[in-house]
Amino acid sequence: MSNPTAAMLVIGDEILSGRTREANAYHLAGRLTPVGIELREIRVVPDDHGVIVDALNALRAAHRHVFTSGGIGPTHDDITVDAVAAAFGVAVEVRDDARQQMQAAVGVGRVLTAEHLRMARIPAGAELIVNRISGAPGFSVGNVHVMAGVPDIFVAMLDELLPSLEAGSPVLSREVRFEVGEGRIAAPLRELAAALPTLSIGSYPFRDTTGYGTNIVVRGTDAALIDRAIERLEAIRSATA
Repeated sequence: MSNPTAAMLVIGDEILSGRTREANAYHLAGRLTPVGIELREIRVVPDDHGVIVDALNALRAAHRHVFTSGGIGPTHDDITVDAVAAAFGVAVEVRDDARQQMQAAVGVGRVLTAEHLRMARIPAGAELIVNRISGAPGFSVGNVHVMAGVPDIFVAMLDELLPSLEAGSPVLSREVRFEVGEGRIAAPLRELAAALPTLSIGSYPFRDTTGYGTNIVVRGTDAALIDRAIERLEAIRSATA
């Protein structure tokens, strides 16, 4: 059985404008690989209700898991909750369990403001994702997992969520360094990729203080097959040295 696939939807004008450097997709990819969930797509969209809805519907139809980051705060441009609800055709409400998590975060006896309650609005039928940093929960509805854009909160939410998800076989990775350019090894690499089609064989040129070359990275779930590929690559390297 093949591993489940995933996509990430990064939401926010600040990413597209270049004001904020996106870090959550990098972290997500690194966490999914060891548990056998294959990240296949990353999309970045603006704070636009219709665009978010369209992207969500496309991604959730194509992948087992969809992860979002951004747009679940208290301000006017935080529209992810309503867009997710619209994509699933469900209502949004201030949930008692979300309200309780917000109350615990701000302190017993303190009055929750309208801004606090805005962050307790959850689509009907969703399951909460605990936020142990600021209290405002994320949530999962269907196969869509909605999390904060602030990197440390995203990381904490993913820690809570990941153990509960359908996963697969860990994706293993090994590499061989060539001290030659890609052009010298393109033909044998093409033959190797055709001979071992269940493996991902990537070619990554580099230039450093010692010169230039190419790193060949082999990825897959079958350790024995990866060993075969590495043996072939080492033979190719010897022939091109």
